[in-house]
Parts: sequence; structure tokens; C-alpha cells
Amino acid sequence: MTTYPDARFAVVSDLHYHDASLGAQGAAFERAIRTDRKLLAESEELLDYMLDDLLASDVQFLLVCGDLTKDGEAVNHHRVSAKLQTLSAHGIKVIVVPGNHDVNNFSAAGFSDDEKLRVSNISAWEFRAIYADLCYRDCVMRHAHSLSYVSEPVPGLWVLALDPCRYGENTPGNTLTGGRISAGTEAWMLDVLSEAARRDKAVIAVMHHGIVEHWDGQATVHPDYLVEDFARLGGLLAAHGVRLAFTGHNHAQSIVQAGFGDDFLYDIGTGSLVTYPCPVRYCELSLGELMVNTTAIADEVRPETDFADAARDMVKRNIAREVADSLRGYFVSGSDAQYIANAVGEAFAAHYRGDAAHSYRPAFDPSRLGLLGKFVYATQKQTIDALWESSPFGDNFTVLDFERAAVSEGAFAHV
Repeated sequence: MTTYPDARFAVVSDLHYHDASLGAQGAAFERAIRTDRKLLAESEELLDYMLDDLLASDVQFLLVCGDLTKDGEAVNHHRVSAKLQTLSAHGIKVIVVPGNHDVNNFSAAGFSDDEKLRVSNISAWEFRAIYADLCYRDCVMRHAHSLSYVSEPVPGLWVLALDPCRYGENTPGNTLTGGRISAGTEAWMLDVLSEAARRDKAVIAVMHHGIVEHWDGQATVHPDYLVEDFARLGGLLAAHGVRLAFTGHNHAQSIVQAGFGDDFLYDIGTGSLVTYPCPVRYCELSLGELMVNTTAIADEVRPETDFADAARDMVKRNIAREVADSLRGYFVSGSDAQYIANAVGEAFAAHYRGDAAHSYRPAFDPSRLGLLGKFVYATQKQTIDALWESSPFGDNFTVLDFERAAVSEGAFAHV
């Protein structure tokens, strides 16, 4: 296997940038974020803080794992591109991939008092043009029929930027969340991997959707957060010597590994920059290892305030609100729905933060529930339990070894 060269880089995901010119207050905006986990009104502040952090660091490049904008608004894309170009101007290479929110999104909107306003979205061609100066114009290889490409940010290291988003299937009122690598993109990917081997280039992958399950049962309960046929595609990458895939979409700090015989692949999932804890990963490749450190911007951006606590509480509250609304639709009593929803909110908040542990899990007493509530909780318990499991690697601070797999074939290591 080709040796990974030394490299220092950062990883962020799910910026969901929402420009103030599109409105960030009023009744329509408040309705839009009622059950949202994202700090949309603070997205510019968080992005600017991240950029300042990176400019003060020694990273050579930045990976952005998709969902750069709230809902694909053209003005948001142009603003994000301009802001990221401040890194390029200081010699930090920027590598972006689209997310499911970014292209051909008919939900693109602005807000004015009590009114939600439709605004311009962008096409795939426009995405490539807007980010051309960052990553498309000087790429090593580019796929003609998707937004996939290859970048070489440091000599000897290829970044395989994959686009599994299904924006071509979007219609008004239906923006697809799931991801799929088309047959054409897969064939191009295999050509890239063969060419990398021929040229003796090490490869890491970056994409929006996960390629390894991040919790037991994710593929069944939340399949849209994984690329379709993820196990087979992960095996293809691993068989060609790819050991690292950087992903987003799930808004969670989560590092997992899948084994495929003698081969294996780490999926390093990075949480959203606008969802607590608002993480930035700082990574260093050296001597066959990847060292990962994470900065939680929510803990730093407004010192001596309750910003971090409020951001964490918003995640729990809004997820619980969405779950409770759903459960009441199944005739679960209000008190039971809220009790179960609070447990779900706590579990997802722990998963988003990373390094969850049962020792921090709030007590839950099923005997408090009525008959229907007990039945519903039983259907949710496996998911809640899985979200509270700890990673064997550490989700925020860890050293990953490329020399050997930590799990057996077909398994994933998070629980």
C-alpha cells in the first residue's frame, strides 16, 4: 500500500450558511427553525470564527464535507465561496463537496417578517463555477457528469472528492436527502484509484454522506444519512488502499471503522459547524497514523456567556419538540410523548457531541409510561441505546493506525 505523506489539514462540515440579507428574524424565520438543530442566525459568526482559527493555524488544506448553505440559495453560495477564498489567499487549499441542501434546491428561501420568500437556487454547473477558484479549476481529474473531482493539496496525496447527491431528482416540494453513487461516477472513481496506484499516490476520500454505519441500526432507521450500497462501496475504496473517508451530513462527531477481509476503512464523520458543539477537526498525517484533535467553537465563540449551554439546549429541545409532535400524531399521550422525546433529544445531543457514554445518560423510567407509550418506547430503545454507545477510537481526540484493522470483516466499530 502507498504510504501516506505527512500532511496537516482541517475538516468542517454542514456550514449551512444563511446570509443576514435573507432575513434572520421575524415570525416566518422563527417558524422555519422551530424544530431545527442549526444555529442559522449565527452561521456567519461561526464561519468567521472558524476562518480566523484556521488562518492562525499551520494547516495546509481544509476539507468541507458538504451542505455549505442553508438550502442552496445563490447568495449564500457566493458569500461562502468569497469567505473561503480568504484561506486560499493565505496558501490554505480548500476542497469542497456538495451536500443534499446545496444544488437545485427548491426550498431556497429568504424571510421578511411574516413572509417566506422564494429566492434563486443554483444548478450543478453554477456550483462548479462558484467554487472554481477554490478547487475545480486546478483539480487533477474531474468527472464530467457529477461534481466529483480529485485534488492534490500536498505532493503525493490525492483527495478523492465524491458527489453522491441526487439533486437531479429534486422537484418543487421534494428535496432528496439520500445519496447514491451513480454507475458512471463509480466507474470514474475506479479509474481514479487505478491511476493513483500507477502514479504512487495515496488517496483519502471526502463526501457528504456516510460510508460506514455510525451507530447500530442507522442503515435501517436513518438510511438517508448513508450513501446507498455503502458497504460495497466502502469495500471498493478499502481494496484500493483508501483508509480514510471524511464525511458529514449526520451533524455528529463520530469515528467508525469497517473491516473487509485484510482491508479496512475509517469513516471520520464531522458534526455541523452550526449545530452544537460546532466542531472543527484538526488532523495530522504522519508515520502511518492520523492524529485528530477537535475544537468546539460553541465553547469559544462568545466567552463568559451562556452561548454553548444555550446551543446544546436548543439541540435537545428542538429534536424533542419534533419527536413529541410526531408521537402525538400516533395518539401517544402528551406527557408520555414528551418524556420519550426528551430521552431522544438527550441521546442525539450526546451523539452530536461525540464520546457519548452511558455513565452520563439521564435515567429513564419506562414504568411512568402508559401502555401505548411503553410500546412506542420499546420501538425506540435500540436507537437511543446505540446513540449513547462510546467509540473505541474516541470521536474527538484520537490517533488512528493505518497498519491494521480494529474490527473483523463486515463489522463496524463504534459500539
